[in-house]
Amino acid sequence: MENSNYINTFLINSISINPTLNFLMENKQYHFSSKSLLLAFICLLWNCAIREVLGKGKWQLLLNNTGIVAMHMALTHHNTVLMSDQTESGQAGYQLRRRYNGTRCRGTHGDLQDSACYAHSIEYDVMKNKIRPLNIGTDAWGSSGSILSNGTLVQTGGFGSGSRRIRYFKPCKNGHCDWRQGKKVLSVDRWYASNQLLPEKDDRVIVMGGRSVFSYEFVPKRSNESYNLPFLHETYDRNGGGNNLYPVMHLSSDGNLFVFANRDSILFDYKRNKVVKKYPRIPGNGSRSYPSTGSSVILPLDHSNGFKKVEVMICGGANYGAFSAAKEGRFLKGLRSCGRMVITGNKHKWEMEQLPQSRLMSDMLLLPTGHVLIINGVKQGCDGLDSASNPSLEPYLYKPKKTLGRRFSVLKSTNIARMYRSSAILLPDGRVLVAGSNPNSKYAFNNVRYPTELRLEAFVPAHMGEEFDHQRPRNVSIHINGSDIGVGYGAEFSVHFFLEKKNGSRNEVVFTAYSPPFNTHSASMNQRMLILKCKKMVWGENGGVNAVLEAPSSPKVAPSGYYMLSVVNKGIPSISQWVRFIHD
Repeated sequence: MENSNYINTFLINSISINPTLNFLMENKQYHFSSKSLLLAFICLLWNCAIREVLGKGKWQLLLNNTGIVAMHMALTHHNTVLMSDQTESGQAGYQLRRRYNGTRCRGTHGDLQDSACYAHSIEYDVMKNKIRPLNIGTDAWGSSGSILSNGTLVQTGGFGSGSRRIRYFKPCKNGHCDWRQGKKVLSVDRWYASNQLLPEKDDRVIVMGGRSVFSYEFVPKRSNESYNLPFLHETYDRNGGGNNLYPVMHLSSDGNLFVFANRDSILFDYKRNKVVKKYPRIPGNGSRSYPSTGSSVILPLDHSNGFKKVEVMICGGANYGAFSAAKEGRFLKGLRSCGRMVITGNKHKWEMEQLPQSRLMSDMLLLPTGHVLIINGVKQGCDGLDSASNPSLEPYLYKPKKTLGRRFSVLKSTNIARMYRSSAILLPDGRVLVAGSNPNSKYAFNNVRYPTELRLEAFVPAHMGEEFDHQRPRNVSIHINGSDIGVGYGAEFSVHFFLEKKNGSRNEVVFTAYSPPFNTHSASMNQRMLILKCKKMVWGENGGVNAVLEAPSSPKVAPSGYYMLSVVNKGIPSISQWVRFIHD
């Protein structure tokens, strides 16, 4: 009886570590009479608690000062990360020798006060953990972007001087590359628009929407035309700050575009300027688009169904009236619901589920495992300057294949608020790079509710922990026959890696290819993941494995460009390697 009371006390104190112990507390049948059984039971509980802590991941502080706020972020195939911010945000951390117009910055009092004499874009070297300042030239605040088939980042629109600009950054190995302003400009101002790379040989990008703009156009420019899209008029909420900015765009595997704004969505044939179908309105009150700012992801496409099943997911957002309330200093509780819907086929219905807590302004990233990481954001208010409160410090992990109600788990909390103008991207080594946050009109570090944030962090998911290294495929290399450029659609290529046979089998190894996004304002533009077909896998000596994979069948499934290929064994991913899918 004494031991029983002791165990009950232990269980009460342990519930905060492992909530599943509630079951044991409620079950009155458990009585123990031997000290050995008691110790064994305590060890079991302790191991469960340790496993749960390890399963939450960990945070790494990489740099105390990036020099700029990472409002926009994109990964290059040279394993560097481009970051950019508003050019009028104030004196950034890196001075420039010359302005974009060519005049010198001489260090005079006037030049020290001139934001044009400071870098508002940087390149971060992941391996070296170092920063190189860049000259972006025009204001990229609220811009959109896509990574072209040769790895060049095209960034379109922005604020003021940048609202019609088209900027290019072609990454290089020598560290001498910088931003280039395109000679042609957009047809109209594009501030808070969205981009999607299209399955065309000329690297066509569609640019859609913007503040008080209800049209779309294409880059590279063939004409100075933009095309009216009534759907953007229909979803516009004048009293809510628009609530259809940064519209969600996902490329379906049939070549059409899924477009979501506010609460509604369509399947759009951009070649014929025609709405193919209208989907049901997502249930619930509130909006999901900027400034209400939910987030969206297209779940991994799978070779097993010919990549024909396409499912989107949209989570969080702001309640009705949040925009007006924020102007009065009141921050309404955000939305807690998520919706999933298959956009292909003939039956369309939102499957709704609940986030662990209310959330908006979050980033949704696909991990090599096919799981979704939800990171950054707030619990109250809406997007914009000084319009939110109560930061969401805990990331969530979402496992799409689990049963409804068991898909979410809460991960290790950060101590840094990541609010308006924050960003996050997946790195090839499996970490998630997190930066930015500035709800203020200028850089402000004192006497504000939420100071400007210049620290750079990485979140390390639990599956990248050392305790799983024995299951992790290592030394991954990609071999392409007959080409040093890339893999043609439908062609075979080989992947070699090391994995002891006792730690894996063909049925437990999965190959994923990930297209890294342009990330800003909770939008991960062009993000997609493919589960590739493995046609053969041969184990050699010393754990060497050679696998023959098949590239995606069409650019509609995977627009041409660089993808991060991961080998995943029993849910444990390798370090990713770059592979390029190309038009024949």
